[in-house]
Amino acid sequence: MMLVDSHLHFWRLSRGDYLWLTPEFSALYRDFSPNDINATLGACGVGSVVVVQAAATEAETHYLLELAREHPFIAGVVGWTDFEAEDAPQRVAALCRAAQGRLKGLRPMVQDIPDERWLSRSALDPAFDTLIANDLSFDALVAPKHLPALAERLDRHPQLRAVLDHAGKPDIAGGGFDDWARQIVRLAGQGNLSCKLSGLLSEAGPSASAADIEPYVAHLFASFGPERIMWGSDWPVLTATAGYTHWFDMAKALVGRLAAGHLEDVFANNAQRFYRLERKPYL
Repeated sequence: MMLVDSHLHFWRLSRGDYLWLTPEFSALYRDFSPNDINATLGACGVGSVVVVQAAATEAETHYLLELAREHPFIAGVVGWTDFEAEDAPQRVAALCRAAQGRLKGLRPMVQDIPDERWLSRSALDPAFDTLIANDLSFDALVAPKHLPALAERLDRHPQLRAVLDHAGKPDIAGGGFDDWARQIVRLAGQGNLSCKLSGLLSEAGPSASAADIEPYVAHLFASFGPERIMWGSDWPVLTATAGYTHWFDMAKALVGRLAAGHLEDVFANNAQRFYRLERKPYL
C-alpha cells in the first residue's frame, strides 16, 4: 500500500525566520530539503507526505507551498497565520487562494506562547470560525500544560477538525504519564479531535526503546481508537534522537501489537481522510 507520513518538515536556514532553531541544535542546524528524504521515503513505501510549518510566518507557508508545487509527493501543507490579527479571516482566505488546494490546515506554535491559556482566548474565535468555513484543519502543537485550554477550544468549536500533534508531547523521559493520560481521556471524548503518533521518541530520549513508549501508545489507542490516529515521522526533528527507518519500524511493530488489522488506517487512510488528501492508488 502507499503510505502517508502525516508530519514532516523542510527548512532553509537562510530564510531567517526559524527563531527557535539556533546553533545549539547541532543535528538540526542545517538545511533539510525534499532531496534529503526522497530515497528513505521510497524505501519505506511512503508515497505522500504532509509538510508542517516550522516558522511563525506566512512567508514560510508560501515557501512550503512552492515546494509542494515542485514535488508531487507533498500532498498537503499545514501552514501558519497570526490567529490574533484583526484581519485573520482575510489572511486565511488569501492563503487559501494562493495555495490552490494545497493548504490543508494551519498551526499556531502554541508550545512557544508563554500564556498557557492562550488557546481559550475568545479573541481567537474568528480565526477558528474561518478554519471551519474554509474546510481547514487545526494542528495543535501543545504540551500537557496546554491541554485544558485545548479542551475548551474544542468545546467552543465542535465542527473544527483538529489533530493533537505528537500526542500532546507527554514527558516520557520524566515519567509524566498519569496527568497526561487523564487529560487524553477527556480530549478523546471530544469526537472532533484526532491524534498523531509522532514525536514520542523525541520526548523519550535517545536511549528509549519500544517498551518505554508502549504504555503511551497503548493509552492513545485505548482512548482514540485506531480510526483517529495517524502516523507521522516528525522528520527531521526526529533525527536528533533516531533515524527515520528506526521510528518507522518501531511504530509499525507497536501498531501491529496494539491495533492489529489497522496498519493501513494508521499509516495511510486516517491521514488521507483527515487532511482531505488526494487518494493515490496503492502499489
